[in-house]
Amino acid sequence: MKEILNDLERWKRQGKRIALARVVDVEGSGPRLPGAAMAVNQDGEVAGSVSGGCVEGAVVTEALGLLETKGPGKLVTFGYSDDDAFAVGLTCGGTIHLFLEELDW
Repeated sequence: MKEILNDLERWKRQGKRIALARVVDVEGSGPRLPGAAMAVNQDGEVAGSVSGGCVEGAVVTEALGLLETKGPGKLVTFGYSDDDAFAVGLTCGGTIHLFLEELDW
């Protein structure tokens, strides 16, 4: 989380809306541990990482959808047995659970 604070502050000053994805659980082997965070602003700019690159594209899509609909926070899961996760590259054999929410300043 610390590595994205500067970007969050800058985006806040610019009045950007931001979605934050955090790893909340990992089953089996996973690329990042719980607590890893990634932020996406309304323009699609990204800070941080939740998977070392293997599902970031799918997380950006989820984050932008959340900002567009102004929906509540949600749990999203990517795992080896999930066809969508495999398609975006999560082939490490584990499952990661992310909580995605819009930041409320």
